[in-house]
Amino acid sequence: MAFPDRIERTLHLPHPPEKVWAALTTAAGLGAWFGHSAEVDLRVGGLIKLAWDSGDAATLTIERLEEPRFFGYTWRIQGLPEGDPRRTYVEFTLRPSVAGTTLIVVETGFAQLPDSSAHAGNTQGWRHELGELVAYLDGRL
Repeated sequence: MAFPDRIERTLHLPHPPEKVWAALTTAAGLGAWFGHSAEVDLRVGGLIKLAWDSGDAATLTIERLEEPRFFGYTWRIQGLPEGDPRRTYVEFTLRPSVAGTTLIVVETGFAQLPDSSAHAGNTQGWRHELGELVAYLDGRL
C-alpha cells in the first residue's frame, strides 16, 4: 500500500494577513516559532537558515514569493544523507477572511521516498510547529 505524498493543514487565524505574512517570512517571526534563530534572504532563490538551541539546523530555498498570498520553499528531507538532492516543497497560502486569515499549509514530495517515515515525522512536526505559530501570533511566545 502506498503512503500519502501530501500533508495539508488549514488554520483559521484571527489575525490580518500582513501579520501572518510577517510571521512566515521574517527572521524575527521564523526565529520565534519555527526555530530559535533565523536568517532570511527574502527573494525567489534566496535562502532561509534556521537554527535550534539543540544544534540542529535547516536551510530552506525560497521557490515562490507573492506577497502577501503565497510563500513556498523546498527543504532537505530529514533522515536522508547530507547532499541527497531530494527535497519536499512547502507552500503557505494566505486568504483574507472576515475573521482574519485562512492559512493553508501544504507539503508535498514524499512519494520520492521508499517508506513513509519522513511523511509521518513531518505530519507530527507540522502539528507542533503550527501550534507554535498560533502561540506566536497570539503573543504567547
